[in-house]
Formats: sequence, structure tokens, C-alpha cells
Amino acid sequence: MTDFGAPERKYLRPEQGLTVTEGRIVEGYASLFGVPDQGGDVVQAGAYRASLARLLAKGGKVKMLWQHDPAQPIGIWEEVREDALGLWVKGRLLTEVAQGREAAALLAAGAIDGLSIGYRTVKSERNGKGQRLLSELELWEVSLVTFPMLSEARVQAKSEEGWHWRDLAAIFEDARRQLAER
Repeated sequence: MTDFGAPERKYLRPEQGLTVTEGRIVEGYASLFGVPDQGGDVVQAGAYRASLARLLAKGGKVKMLWQHDPAQPIGIWEEVREDALGLWVKGRLLTEVAQGREAAALLAAGAIDGLSIGYRTVKSERNGKGQRLLSELELWEVSLVTFPMLSEARVQAKSEEGWHWRDLAAIFEDARRQLAER
């Protein structure tokens, strides 16, 4: 099945994911492979490969937006790549921009703790469980958001006191259990 419809967004609250350091640098997983989201979609390994290669070839970049609003870029993703777990991103908030400063403050306070992908589905199919298996996506942007789709994940952040891990072991155990049930 190929879907060339409107842009889609998937949200992720990545315990294995979003790390905030020095109030400006953010890094983490914007998407995890093989983990069903609340909408029943499962991103498969390699789904971003072609899109990232096309962007690299033409010198383009995945945009960093605030809440998927194209009128509110808040930073720059300096590294976007697939690894064994999913889509990993690293970038910096532009604190020279008002919304970038606000995003940094909200992340530091724990008020915002999610990442979300904005994309177009290129290839997908349904499995026997009714889940949509996304095998190729055209990635447009990764946003900082309030409500991510993958509810099993949480944020880790670095402050002056050090790293704050929110139930990391429980999150990994939940993901492992879900994968074992499939």
C-alpha cells in the first residue's frame, strides 16, 4: 500500500530519547522501530533511510519546529540518523529566538517532554493485527511537543544537579514486553 496523502505526525516521549543539556542542546530518539504507537502504526527499521539520503544529496535538513507549526522553527537538528533503535536526532535550540528560549525553559521545567515526527507515508501495509507497518517515510520535521503518540516513553534531562532518569528501567521493560507479545 502506498499513501501519498496529507502530512502525518507521530509523537514520541522518548526515555531512551530526549536529553537536554546546558538548556540548548537536545538529543534523543524521535521514533522507535517496531514499537506500536497509540494510533496502531509501527515504524520499521530503514523507513527513513531513503528520505535522509535524498536530503543529504541536495543539502537539505530536517526542520526543528515547535508543536509542528511551520511558522515556529525553534532550532536546528545538526544530526539525524537511523540506528538499531530508531531515528536519533541531536540539535540545538536557538535561544536567540523567543520560542527557542521558551522551549528551553519548558524543557528544563519538565512541562514539555516529547518529540514528534512530521512526515509523508511513502510505503506501508497492514498486518494481521490491523497495525499499519510503515516501511518508507519522507521525513520533513521533528518537533518538540506536549503530547507524544508513544506513551510508554519519558524524558531524561540534564540540569545543574545531574541526570534525572524517570523510570528508565520500567520503560525498557514495557517495550521489551510489547515486542515479545508480537
